[in-house]
Amino acid sequence: MDPKHARDADTEAGRARWQARYDAAFKRAGEFRTLSGLEVDPVYGPTSSDPRFARIGWPGEFPFTRGLHPTGYRGRPWTIRQFAGFGNAQQTNERYKMILGAGGGGLSVAFDMPTLMGRDSDDSHSLGEVGHCGVAIDSALDMDQLFDGIPLGDVTTSMTISGPAVPIFCMYVVAAERQGVPTGKLNGTLQTDIFKEYIAQKEWLFSPEPHLRLIGDLMEFCAAEIPAYKPLSVSGYHIREAGSTAAQELAFTLADGFGYVELGLSRGLDVDAFAPGLSFFFDAHIDFFEEIAKFRAARRIWARWMRDVYGARTEKAQWLRFHTQTAGVSLTAQQPDNNIVRTAVEALAAVLGGTNSLHTNALDEVLALPSQKAAEIALRTQQVIMEETEVVNVVDPLGGSWYVEELTDRLEAEAEAIFTKIRDMGSDGTMTSGILRGIEDGWFMSEIAEAAFDYQRKLEKGDKRIVGVNCHTASVEEPLEILRISHEVEVEQRRVLAERRGARDQAAVDAALAALTAASRTSDNMIPPMLDAARAEATLGEICDALRAEWGTYSEPARF
Repeated sequence: MDPKHARDADTEAGRARWQARYDAAFKRAGEFRTLSGLEVDPVYGPTSSDPRFARIGWPGEFPFTRGLHPTGYRGRPWTIRQFAGFGNAQQTNERYKMILGAGGGGLSVAFDMPTLMGRDSDDSHSLGEVGHCGVAIDSALDMDQLFDGIPLGDVTTSMTISGPAVPIFCMYVVAAERQGVPTGKLNGTLQTDIFKEYIAQKEWLFSPEPHLRLIGDLMEFCAAEIPAYKPLSVSGYHIREAGSTAAQELAFTLADGFGYVELGLSRGLDVDAFAPGLSFFFDAHIDFFEEIAKFRAARRIWARWMRDVYGARTEKAQWLRFHTQTAGVSLTAQQPDNNIVRTAVEALAAVLGGTNSLHTNALDEVLALPSQKAAEIALRTQQVIMEETEVVNVVDPLGGSWYVEELTDRLEAEAEAIFTKIRDMGSDGTMTSGILRGIEDGWFMSEIAEAAFDYQRKLEKGDKRIVGVNCHTASVEEPLEILRISHEVEVEQRRVLAERRGARDQAAVDAALAALTAASRTSDNMIPPMLDAARAEATLGEICDALRAEWGTYSEPARF
């Protein structure tokens, strides 16, 4: 058979495989037509040979360029997962109930800066920061209040925290226990991604090695006890927000993911068992087609490396599942109503790229935490895309576009070149070794800084244009009412914390913290003793301070 006929046969065989899987899969009820009434197929592909198609493939099969499932959003739409948290647990609980009542499909917790740094609200380092960029969580009782009236066995919850992620997870598990929810029923995602903290966000507690020990313990615990829970969400969002290019976000994020795969393998875990517990978190920026291509390339790269480098045999272990947040860094304080448009364009790019869940930023998020009205507009933006645009009717509708496929290939090639650089930096050829050396040498930071500087230079020269900032600046806008967090939130949180400390069994707290410290000096898994500390109402700061006393703290070396 000549090459063209062979490709024709492969194309027809692929279409038949896809059709069989599509027919067997669950699909939403309803008509799938354009607004004018034209019926549309669930997927489109070549009817004859196309040399590129081996790299593109059909939805639901390797290399998953076009999505993880044969049905796309005809099977199940993405999860609307709005990121929220401010003030105290009670205030945030009210916002969560508003989001769920208005049609949100999952929750995503934003924590305040003291919590992100493993500090209690009455710590001297916390002064003036309590409740300002997220919700304050000091102990498991705060977690009880945060999810009061929200059954944790029925709602998936994402928690965006990395440095003290493991003790926060333990408090979440304890809150579920107190609701009567079996631990094994929990489903959600914990960020836990410490590599990106050293690369971009800078919210760490210890040096990398102790953090990796805790992450390895969490991976083992979840694999054995909470199989549906995802203990790691590898974050490119913060890397992009720090100023990286799309290619850098793609490469640095997937490299970090490969590092965590190597961590799981070093623990003796089966890659087919633990890899499905890894998820990803990407930025959706304003360059519409580049972002779509980035998401498609990410799935393809991850699937290939998981199969060919790390030996994953099952499809689920090769899948790259990801959450997306629209680009906060693209929002402007000038003419903030324009941010509604930017967010809608970015959200549509995420959907056309096949995101599994999505957060849309609020128009005032560049100035403060979202007001209730702005949060509702952000939520409705997703719902308009989902319910009105009909983009959910066809899987990967831009697949086969000459432009999108070229961008996908180019971003993949750039990412592969960066992977080679990272591995070459290490001492043993692993991705982990290269990442740790890159962190130590400040290589990631300098690469991102150079990209950010290049963008800023183009902006100031007018080569890059932002409406309301360096072009079309005339406006009739009025001052924006923003959400302000009262100082009384901090005063009350400190009062309640002091009251809790006085009411708890201090001997039980001391014993639990001593057991946790003892476990840190062995190779034992640290999750069980940390759960005991959370049950005894040890505070986040007390748990983290016990470990700081053992492991020390980390300061980033000065760079010039």
